[in-house]
Amino acid sequence: MSSKKIDTTPFDRKREPPRQNPLIMPALWFWSWLSTRSGKLRIRKTDMEGLKPPFLVLATHHAFMDFYVTPLCLFPHRANYVSELEGFEYYGEWPYRQVGCLGTRKFVNDLALVRNIRRCMDRGGILVLYPEARYANVGTSSLLPPSTAKLIHYLKVPVVTINMRGNYLQSPIWNLRKRKGVQLEADVQQLLTAEQAGSMPLDEIQAAVQEALTYDEYAWQAHTGMVIDVPWRAEGLEHPLYQCPACGTEFQMSSQGAEIFCGACGARWRMTEYGQLQGVGDTPTLFSHIPDWYEWERRQVMEALAWDAYEEDMRVRVQSLPNAVNFIELGEGRLHHGPEGFALTFTDYGASEPSTLRFPAQSTFSIHTEYDYRGQGECITLSTPDNTYFLYPLEEGFSATKLQFATEALWHRATKKTANI
Repeated sequence: MSSKKIDTTPFDRKREPPRQNPLIMPALWFWSWLSTRSGKLRIRKTDMEGLKPPFLVLATHHAFMDFYVTPLCLFPHRANYVSELEGFEYYGEWPYRQVGCLGTRKFVNDLALVRNIRRCMDRGGILVLYPEARYANVGTSSLLPPSTAKLIHYLKVPVVTINMRGNYLQSPIWNLRKRKGVQLEADVQQLLTAEQAGSMPLDEIQAAVQEALTYDEYAWQAHTGMVIDVPWRAEGLEHPLYQCPACGTEFQMSSQGAEIFCGACGARWRMTEYGQLQGVGDTPTLFSHIPDWYEWERRQVMEALAWDAYEEDMRVRVQSLPNAVNFIELGEGRLHHGPEGFALTFTDYGASEPSTLRFPAQSTFSIHTEYDYRGQGECITLSTPDNTYFLYPLEEGFSATKLQFATEALWHRATKKTANI
């Protein structure tokens, strides 16, 4: 056992937001340019002429490449970036603060973060936020949380959107190996003026931002005719595509090379060089567009919920991340998910008996999903304001994607009920 002392002190979310170190910025811009060079990044700007800070930037979230494209889109301006604490822990808090990062946790209500964003605006800065809060599972945009419009209305500053293309195709979350030759693009536009941000109804703000940040990487690949011909291009696709559309069996999908196949019925599909799926042999294509398969799975989960046929209960390995210093191994726990939300039972660090943390459906907009987090396998995370719990399955029948679908559907159902009361 390691003799290293475990630090359980919660991350200081109230700490004043850092300014980007001007001495580091030339190196950051150069590294960003070097990282995007192979993709021949093209940046198009609309209504940006004459715009000066302060302003809020909302960007799509495809892959790690986003963090190289965004600084180039904003050049020569410096900015602050909202970042999850995993990055602080992995790269170190000092370097993350030097490039202007504000630490937070995903899918929690963080009033300290809102106050720090306000501080950035008040001192005439730029704040970059990735409101999807996780990488794209199949290269399509996620529904943005309602808090997005509320934040915009509260800040009353201009809103800039960055819609990126190619970042997911180059390195999808289900297989992070880099695909060479993928073209990169980014559309940067001033979406709202300060006056519009402060006066438009919340639903109109939300709709405008959602539309501006909508994307479909596979549709874009088909439109451009981009060829991605690496022989392993489908490997890992069974993580988001966990259910066979031919026989309906869950958790029996596998992949090898350019093919994805079902271990239950033998159905097999090939991923073409243009990102489309084709049935192999006697297998009907069913879904040529990968996001269509993904959304079909979502509908299966919603149907199960409608019939009260959804319930998940499983053993999990629990890790916690209370701060930017260390992960803490908490051993085995039990995760239950149903109409009321999540219940996580485990023995916390320093405790002698297990206890249960509850994450109600009406306050859990979505969850963070990982398909091979730091080489440890598939997991989800659940967060409180002062801790993030990484949950890895200890038995068969676990799908981070399915849990995400159910969480989002249950949130919609719970908030709709609340609105009707």
